[in-house]
Amino acid sequence: MINYDREMQNVIASFSKTEGKKPKLLLHACCAPCSSAVIERLKDVFDVTVYYYNPNIDTADEYTVRAEELKRLCKAFSLSAVIEKYDPEIFYETVKGYEDLPEGDKRCFLCYELRLKYAAKYAKEHNFDYFTTTLTISPLKNAEKLNAIGYKTQEEFKVKFLPSDFKKRNGYYRSIELSKEYGLYRQNYCGCVFSKNKNVL
Repeated sequence: MINYDREMQNVIASFSKTEGKKPKLLLHACCAPCSSAVIERLKDVFDVTVYYYNPNIDTADEYTVRAEELKRLCKAFSLSAVIEKYDPEIFYETVKGYEDLPEGDKRCFLCYELRLKYAAKYAKEHNFDYFTTTLTISPLKNAEKLNAIGYKTQEEFKVKFLPSDFKKRNGYYRSIELSKEYGLYRQNYCGCVFSKNKNVL
């Protein structure tokens, strides 16, 4: 099995000794708690912009709460945040026919791909050097599948994907610590109505 955290470190090592500006990274973010440890890990290496696009979230109120918490976190780290409009219809259309599958199955993979494609498209259109996602910080997310989708999306949109497995090196536990430190709202489900029914982060 590929160690995607090591792959990320190899990418960083390839340019970390060069002079000049930090590479521009678009970081797709699912929520503030997951973003906290990822931002901490990347901010000294990349010029990070946080990108919030999550049409899977079940209600507009939940979407807004997470967006506001993410903006608050970004302000604390002096980062810019891009907040896309709430558009759940595209999620339900994407996963149509897969609603009854268990968590971690194809419905989730389709959701990963939807969000990563939007991130890659934005990164390409706004001249970012790399894009990646905070999703690999969750112990319940399939990092291997996320990275495979990331590489596939890289080829489609011609913008470099930064591989990751942010749960490595105690990333998930660090996110819990930072959530407490910043007083972040920490939800008890991933976002969609299907995960809410099972309390899946």
